[in-house]
Amino acid sequence: MKKYLFFTALISLFSLHSCIVSKKVVYVKDMQEGVAYPTVAAAPIRIQKNDRLSITVSSKNPELAAPFNLDIGNYGIDADGQANIRSGQSNNTFLVDTDGRIDYPIIGSLNIEGLTIDGVRDLIWENLVNKKLIAEPIVKVELINVKITMMGEVSSVGILDIPDTRVTLLDALARSGGLTANAVPNKVSVIREENGVRKMYMNDIESTNLFNSPTFFLQQNDIVYVHPRGAVPSAREENTLRYLGLFTGILGIVLTTLVLIR
Repeated sequence: MKKYLFFTALISLFSLHSCIVSKKVVYVKDMQEGVAYPTVAAAPIRIQKNDRLSITVSSKNPELAAPFNLDIGNYGIDADGQANIRSGQSNNTFLVDTDGRIDYPIIGSLNIEGLTIDGVRDLIWENLVNKKLIAEPIVKVELINVKITMMGEVSSVGILDIPDTRVTLLDALARSGGLTANAVPNKVSVIREENGVRKMYMNDIESTNLFNSPTFFLQQNDIVYVHPRGAVPSAREENTLRYLGLFTGILGIVLTTLVLIR
């Protein structure tokens, strides 16, 4: 009888412990020390509709580059009719429209959807040189709206702004506070738009296979969704279950102790 009560006490202790301790996710837990794990090559980021680009043109002769850097307050015409930059640095921004084009000063409309950052730079450079607008221009192009949407079982749901344009799936999860206790670590999906259609890629963040995923390096406008184990209880329901388990565990221990000492 006492042996039975002893096991009952152990079960009660386990119930009490389970109410306090949450399951922890171990990232790439099959990774071994000293073993090299190559990652898939990061695909170059390609321009999409609604992207924002910062494009700056410079030259040995600032007056030649000024018309292509039309910042309000920076660009002006002096008394001799010459273009000049009044103050500060140019920071032109261009929104890629629904047709995948931008309207660039003097050059006109440019179709840049699907091009890489280097491709946009080369396109503008070629137009400046071939149209004899600037002999030796220096063109700088930056993508300034790299955003990743984080959804599902992450601690902080929302949109991540990525200033350096390069982020891995693990980086994004870390910036979102990691996974919740209700997350399924082998069901982390990335939804990506490719050639006008959306595709979903499934990832297991507990496996080193993650390094070979085409979505290990995220791209602008990717959606990361961490699947739940089941329906998530409300805060009130969660507290009720926690306190009920705590009460049951303590009651079991007390009753078992009283029986054993009698």
